[in-house]
Amino acid sequence: MTDTNALRERGLRVTAPRLAVLEAVGRVPHATADRVLTEVRRALPTVSVQAVYDVLHALTDVGMLRRIEPAGHAARYERRVADNHHHVVCRGCGALDDVDCAVGPSPCLTPSSTSGFTIDTAEVTYWGLCPACQSAPDTHTTRDQPVAPDAA
Repeated sequence: MTDTNALRERGLRVTAPRLAVLEAVGRVPHATADRVLTEVRRALPTVSVQAVYDVLHALTDVGMLRRIEPAGHAARYERRVADNHHHVVCRGCGALDDVDCAVGPSPCLTPSSTSGFTIDTAEVTYWGLCPACQSAPDTHTTRDQPVAPDAA
């Protein structure tokens, strides 16, 4: 299905900024809003910051984009919305990548109680160091490090 058809199917008008945002997020998965703005301005130099934020919000609301908010990092956007996947984030440089759902027994993904909620998604974020930061001589390995239980 084309982006034009997908927008119409979800009741949204087809506009140049909406198409440009979808294309930008497709080219640069896990982009911040600022990065999306930079990419969109390559095609639409006069687009406003507010227009891009409004489009990101509208496309997220109708399920065409997914907003990811790793702790301590700016929100990111992606087009991979049709599955329940997770993410891995580098503590050193902030790089983010997709991780398919856990395989094998995954007890943490089945809640012991739902408190009456209907659960539709489990969100897991893995934290570590990317290959580039692992090999860098001056890695910021202490950033966002959890405190050891006996250190409190």
